[in-house]
Amino acid sequence: MTGVPGTVTVRSAWHDVPRLQVREFAAIAMAEAPALAEEILGEIRREYPHLPVVLDDSGEPMALIGIRRAIEVFVQHLETAEGRPRVPPGVFQEFGRGEGLNGRSLDSLQAIYRLGVRLAWRRFAEIGQRVEIPPPAMYELVDAGYEYLDGLVDQSVRGYAEAAARQAGERLRLQRRLMELLLAEHHRGDPADALAERAARIGWTLPEKVAVGVLLRPAREAMAPAVGQGVLLDMEYEQPRMVVPEPDAAGRHELLHRALTGWSGAIGPPVPLADAAKSLHWAEAAVRLMERRLLPAGEVLHCTEHTEALVLLQPEELIDDLALRCLAPLAHCGPTHGRRLAETLLAWLETRGGAPEIATRLGVHPQTVRYRLRQIRELWGDEIDDPDRRFELELVLRAQRLRGELGDPRGRR
Repeated sequence: MTGVPGTVTVRSAWHDVPRLQVREFAAIAMAEAPALAEEILGEIRREYPHLPVVLDDSGEPMALIGIRRAIEVFVQHLETAEGRPRVPPGVFQEFGRGEGLNGRSLDSLQAIYRLGVRLAWRRFAEIGQRVEIPPPAMYELVDAGYEYLDGLVDQSVRGYAEAAARQAGERLRLQRRLMELLLAEHHRGDPADALAERAARIGWTLPEKVAVGVLLRPAREAMAPAVGQGVLLDMEYEQPRMVVPEPDAAGRHELLHRALTGWSGAIGPPVPLADAAKSLHWAEAAVRLMERRLLPAGEVLHCTEHTEALVLLQPEELIDDLALRCLAPLAHCGPTHGRRLAETLLAWLETRGGAPEIATRLGVHPQTVRYRLRQIRELWGDEIDDPDRRFELELVLRAQRLRGELGDPRGRR
């Protein structure tokens, strides 16, 4: 072993082969390269009969050109033995690109490359015996061949990745167009045919029902949640949207719950496919209430579990106007006393019970409840017995409780 002081260099057996033998070996190998390439391609076709044959402009198989060129580059390098053999660009990258575009994995391509190296080594071993290359040098040649193979694989992986990225980008574009049509409130022409055509282009089976979700990002650069195949997800919106097919299918709820851990937002109610925009409307409404802290934040809610809040808190102007009219008798009671009377009135409307039951619900003495109920009857008079007026009162008082303007006795139990 020799080398620069402080380093250890392993002597190359191939470098010890006389240059005359090396040149003789290379000349024979180069002359036999076309036949060897034909042999390798023939064996590959026997092992993998379903591989497509792609021809170049002259009608010659691209695979044959690539194999022959790879052999020639490797053999040429044997004469100089400087650095590493330069992998021929283009062809092997195109092989990887073809695997990606046709939806195949790289496993079969790598197996084909290994088969080619074995066949090439067999021929090189025969040539080495003919020109009397020492076995240690031939063993080095095997190692160099597999190192060269790694370079070919790297080229194919690069092409495969490019194809996969292009396909992913195209699928996202088509998926976004499908979602835009699906969530549009107004359609031109027959949306069913357009939906079917767009869905078919990404292999999405049109469901009978969908639920539409609106998400709030946990961070600006948050990765897209792994919602699984079948769920359409568009991360281009400031608040990402998703379309969940057949939301009531067995296991769907649990899968989404796991996938959306760490995210917050809302999933609208299940609706027929044609009404997807309505589900989106309710999901957006729920998210607005979450942002105002009127619905729990920090998780992905299902609108069907918060129907009361969505119905009562959405039409704010109408509810506020109704509250002004219905609760006018409390206007002169003072804020604290007026709120206590309102809480007592709501408890009575919800339970239709007597003073002891309402007192238990509110956590006060029954005598206090009787006093307040007498005041309520004085304030509203006979109107308190009108079913329509009682309904309106309960409606506005429930809305105020949801906003946090009234205490919630349910939290005391």
